[in-house]
Amino acid sequence: MPPYCLRAAATNGLCIMLAPLSAHADFVRDSKASVELRNVYINRDYHQANAPQNLSEEWAQGFVLRMASGYTEGLIGVGVDALGKLGVKLDASRDRRGTGLLPYGASQEPVDDYSNLGLTAKLRVSRTVLKVGTLQPLLPVVSYNDGRLLPSTYSGALLTSHDIEGLILNAGRLKEENLRDASSNDPIGYAGVESDHLDLAGGTYAVSPQLAATYYVAQMADIYRQHFVGLVHDLPLGEGMNLRSDLRYFDTQEQGDKALRAPTRVDGGKIDNRFFNGMLTLTVGAQKFAVGYQNLSGDGDFPFPGRDPYSINLVTASVFNKAETDAWQVRYDYNFAAMGIPGLTFMTRYVDGRHVNTATVKHGREWERDTDLVYTVQSGPLKNVNLRLRNSSFRSSSGLTNDFDESRVIIGYSLALW
Repeated sequence: MPPYCLRAAATNGLCIMLAPLSAHADFVRDSKASVELRNVYINRDYHQANAPQNLSEEWAQGFVLRMASGYTEGLIGVGVDALGKLGVKLDASRDRRGTGLLPYGASQEPVDDYSNLGLTAKLRVSRTVLKVGTLQPLLPVVSYNDGRLLPSTYSGALLTSHDIEGLILNAGRLKEENLRDASSNDPIGYAGVESDHLDLAGGTYAVSPQLAATYYVAQMADIYRQHFVGLVHDLPLGEGMNLRSDLRYFDTQEQGDKALRAPTRVDGGKIDNRFFNGMLTLTVGAQKFAVGYQNLSGDGDFPFPGRDPYSINLVTASVFNKAETDAWQVRYDYNFAAMGIPGLTFMTRYVDGRHVNTATVKHGREWERDTDLVYTVQSGPLKNVNLRLRNSSFRSSSGLTNDFDESRVIIGYSLALW
């Protein structure tokens, strides 16, 4: 499916839905559309003799078309959004598959292209919005993934309210997910076990300009119930200096018969999990120095939908969520604008996980090192083109997972259509 076909399909579908409402000026005047282009090359070199393959290497081009209307006039405003996604293979083969850029079937051959089109109806009353259809939530209990070629999505309903000053409330039910490397919408679930839906409710309150408190509860039907509490505090230390504290705590319990089929600790224990993680970040002018820590206790891995847990150790290769994992992270960021090179940034981090338990390993260890160099063109015909160079290394105890070194080259550009 060529890019122009994807754009035409999304445009036609949106226009059909908007036709009865086109007389409303706000609906049309406040509409916007953009297309994001992302070119991604990934090379992953495995180091273990028993690895299923020595190399994963793929190159692909992604197109993401976003269209959002305004709202009709009146007490209840109505609108509609559309999200079209297309991934195209540039170079990949059966013996080099598995980077997460492209799906493959029983033949193990990466597909030539894959796509998905999602529509979202939205209703607004005052500062409260209900969205039904394709969603991309970024919440502690569920987040979409945007770490490869195309972003993932969920399907369901999500209510978001800003009516109370300083308080953001969310409540919703999600039933399906479209993974980052798939065309289909599949039932939501955890670790290969499908669930009928995920219910969630909670919000964030700005206690002061420097302190925000968050609470959420989520229940994946017949699998688990999860509570989250978080605090984020900014402490100004003087001109150009700030200390941010980001503290997160989850308590997850088994809920229903399907939990018995989800991964639990090797002793057969139930899902009964506590997960604390937090990070302190000191900003000094163009530099950031950060240190983070996590403690995961109870039975089994930390459960979450999709691919992205709300964790400080959500990094490039691993998420450090295996049972009993304690982990430290150190991170350094630098913005070269301070040296007269605006648009150029650098990041490096190291995560060390200990006491990892799986069905085959006791008190294992795994570590990861990531380095990013990013440049955004500031002017000229290539203005806003973004180039990211990323290098990662991952090592673990024998039996945990495969060791590898990985390089990525990502070129991105977003163009406003109107």
